[in-house]
Amino acid sequence: MSDTTARAVTLGSGALAIEAQALLALEARLRGPMAEAFGNAIARLLACRGRVVVMGMGKSGHVGRKIAATLASTGTPALFVHPAEASHGDLGMVTPQDVVIALSNSGESDELTAILPVLKRLGATLIAITGRADSTLASHADVVLDSSVAQEACPLNLAPTASTTAQLALGDALAVALLDARGFREEDFARSHPGGSLGRKLLTHVRDVMRSGDAVPRVSSDAAFGDMMREMSAKGLGATAVVDGAQRVLGIFTDGDLRRLIEAGRDLRAMSAGEVMRRGPRTIGADALAAEAADLMEAHRITSVLVVDHEGRLVGALNTNDLMRAKVI
Repeated sequence: MSDTTARAVTLGSGALAIEAQALLALEARLRGPMAEAFGNAIARLLACRGRVVVMGMGKSGHVGRKIAATLASTGTPALFVHPAEASHGDLGMVTPQDVVIALSNSGESDELTAILPVLKRLGATLIAITGRADSTLASHADVVLDSSVAQEACPLNLAPTASTTAQLALGDALAVALLDARGFREEDFARSHPGGSLGRKLLTHVRDVMRSGDAVPRVSSDAAFGDMMREMSAKGLGATAVVDGAQRVLGIFTDGDLRRLIEAGRDLRAMSAGEVMRRGPRTIGADALAAEAADLMEAHRITSVLVVDHEGRLVGALNTNDLMRAKVI
């Protein structure tokens, strides 16, 4: 390892260690002297009849944007308002029903302190996330959350590093506590993330991806083996359902079953579908999540599953390729 690399690794690992210690100290404060203030902040955020407005300048502003985004995606309507723009009209976005979360490590950012009296006259609740309990920001706040750090990770102890990490973590702590208090579920998260993989998994149902109607391979139990193979080839599922006259599922026959019969040396030409089918196949309902179908297939090491109604009648089928095309797996 070169001297340059060694120095870089030393500085990098040192920065991580400083930030890790800052978070451990923050966690200890949250369990101790800051517990009441944190609980008060959660109570006020839950009681908010408007939106949560997050503000911050510089690096604190970047952190604030992320906190607002996290709150919004976890059930708490939130937006970011830049303090400098607030002084030039954007303060009109804030209403008396809102809760403002203001971030400033020093608590003395000029653009932020300039609008604090206006926010107080407006009647909005103010929650401060700051490293100084004796700052101007803290003196105007209804609730003060202490995000102070012993030192920055910057070797000059100047660039906001550990302090912004502490702010970000405290914002995440608020969001996590709020989503739990609101009873926010995976389905709720998916609705605000419809374009993501989690959204697809939690919003896509079997009925959305299954094959239905004539696309579902099916034969009667007395169908000749050759007819069953033609049905499987025509429908391309890699399997066929075997049903009775009321379309109730009796069994299934798959490509794997065919391979095993051939390996066993069975004379297939004289056999019927009912003789070679596997009884009691794995099935799923159309209203189930597609992700449940994927879990079922993985758990039982199968590549296709039949879809039935509450009376066991065949209504559809799907395989792993269908789930892959829907980007569920």
